[in-house]
Amino acid sequence: MEKAKLEMIVGVFVLIGIICLGYLSIKLGKLELIGGDLYEVDALFNSATGLRSGAAVEIAGVEVGRVKAISLKEDRALVRLGLHNGTKLYSDTIASIKTRGIIGEKYLALSPGGGGDPLKPGDTIRDTESGLDLEELVSQYVHGKVN
Repeated sequence: MEKAKLEMIVGVFVLIGIICLGYLSIKLGKLELIGGDLYEVDALFNSATGLRSGAAVEIAGVEVGRVKAISLKEDRALVRLGLHNGTKLYSDTIASIKTRGIIGEKYLALSPGGGGDPLKPGDTIRDTESGLDLEELVSQYVHGKVN
């Protein structure tokens, strides 16, 4: 009887530990199980070098969403953004690929503008700035093509 009670207590603690581990994995990994309260917009870039799915989307240093997917559309990179519903963007929004630190991770920074029509789910951000490609810059310097 005493052994069964001890096994039951250990089993409950193991179950609680597994649940806590799962919760922390989801929160620290910034995963969304049900999809959250998001809407999607697209942005077309000449180059999305270094940008990955799951990268942060920020306005003024505040995270407002994540990069959902990156694909090729004709000869440009189509980046699909999942943004929180409270985020207001307009047709003059500028999307830029930025780097944290000198060789850090890439993220997408938005300058929401203020004029124009509000962007609706599925709309495309027209004004984009591709990230700085450090390898290309070094190559130009080495080969003497820097102006």
